[in-house]
Amino acid sequence: MLERIGEFTSEYLSAFRIPHIGILDILEIFILAFLIYEAMIMIKNTRAWTFLKGIAVVLIFLAVAVMLNMTTIIWIAKNLLYLVAMAVIVALQPEIRRVIEAIGQKNFLTTLNPFDVKEEEGLFSDKTLNEIVNASFEMGKVRTGALIVVEQKTPLGEYERTGIAVDGIVSSQLLINIFEHNTPLHDGAVIIRKDRVVSATCYLPLTDTRTLSKDLGTRHRAGVGISELTDSMTIIVSEETGKVSVAYKGQLYRNLNADGLREQLAIIQNKPQVEKKAKFWQKGRGKKKKDEKENNEQS
Repeated sequence: MLERIGEFTSEYLSAFRIPHIGILDILEIFILAFLIYEAMIMIKNTRAWTFLKGIAVVLIFLAVAVMLNMTTIIWIAKNLLYLVAMAVIVALQPEIRRVIEAIGQKNFLTTLNPFDVKEEEGLFSDKTLNEIVNASFEMGKVRTGALIVVEQKTPLGEYERTGIAVDGIVSSQLLINIFEHNTPLHDGAVIIRKDRVVSATCYLPLTDTRTLSKDLGTRHRAGVGISELTDSMTIIVSEETGKVSVAYKGQLYRNLNADGLREQLAIIQNKPQVEKKAKFWQKGRGKKKKDEKENNEQS
């Protein structure tokens, strides 16, 4: 056995040589390393991580079988290779979709455009923000559970269709009435788009992360689940404790007060503002006017 290991090692080491490495090769290594790192970060706290560790053990076993020339095991592995590959893709489908969606949420073209002058209108008004905050803490006082999803750029149409259309202007009274106990619309989530409640009783995907506390129920897991798949922000009011939490980008921020919730919503509100990225000729004109003003003051 030791002789086989020695022959295997010498055979492959003799073929080893240092290839010519260019700039494109280095760039390719960085890109692959970045993609692998991001994928591992996204799935580390999910069940896919355990699945991948199992695959790693199987690969190590196959490497040992190749070194020891176990022909039967090698033959079985070769014939099952494509079947296993398809099984892995099917088993990891939710995680693969999550990675692709996360990449799609990054607006690379806008980031790379230095001439873009933006003036955003804001996702929702200050009135809507205050109505959401007031409703959340009014429901928290009487231990009424609530799940409010605020849509950003990622469309929530597929989750909206699982509920009942509402299409009403956001108000604290409307939200409180929707989540009132023993009402037809209280079960499930509410989806808010801009300044309107578009749907209620919506079903949300549950997160499979293991980092959440065991004392959190389905409502919190659903809030984190939708935040992992989209860029939405979800407000969760606990029915057991009345505490208010926010799920955003896969993270859960618990036990917020009114000011804390208002600050979280302001993050995605995007109130109107003119970006500092202006065209070069505009910067030049501004500098020229400043110099003229200084010269006039000196004279």
